[in-house]
Amino acid sequence: MTNKPSFWRKYRYQLSGSVLVLPFWFLYQSMTPVFPPAWPAQQVGDFEITPMPLDLEQPYVHHEAYVKDFMLMFNKGKIGDIRQGYVNIGPAPLPLGILQQTEDGILHGNRHGQHVHAIAPATFAATDKMWVTIETWQGQQLTASWELPETLLK
Repeated sequence: MTNKPSFWRKYRYQLSGSVLVLPFWFLYQSMTPVFPPAWPAQQVGDFEITPMPLDLEQPYVHHEAYVKDFMLMFNKGKIGDIRQGYVNIGPAPLPLGILQQTEDGILHGNRHGQHVHAIAPATFAATDKMWVTIETWQGQQLTASWELPETLLK
């Protein structure tokens, strides 16, 4: 009777070594992210804003609502002058009264970039735009919109 080695006994050192290498591969991937190109900058009151989607995927469910992640870079203007800011995607901007009812769509971050889970429909339509609504400490409401690129409308 021959004692044939099992798969585990034959390859256990190679499998163990690959398990030790995998964390370095995932660390490399997390340290070198690839983002889609930024959209054109627009002047919104005293602010110049450049939005950038974090991926080209369709919206996902977050707290029982569909959202799309963006980073907004403020090239001009002081972030401290913003009382509240929101982003939504749709045919028209949502009023501040509706935007204030949930935590989705709120700009948050620092002076280098504001992150937002933009309120979005389940799928994008050709008539949808990305809307940024900002209220300053003086009560001034500013709104700007960007056309959605073809890559997001797939």
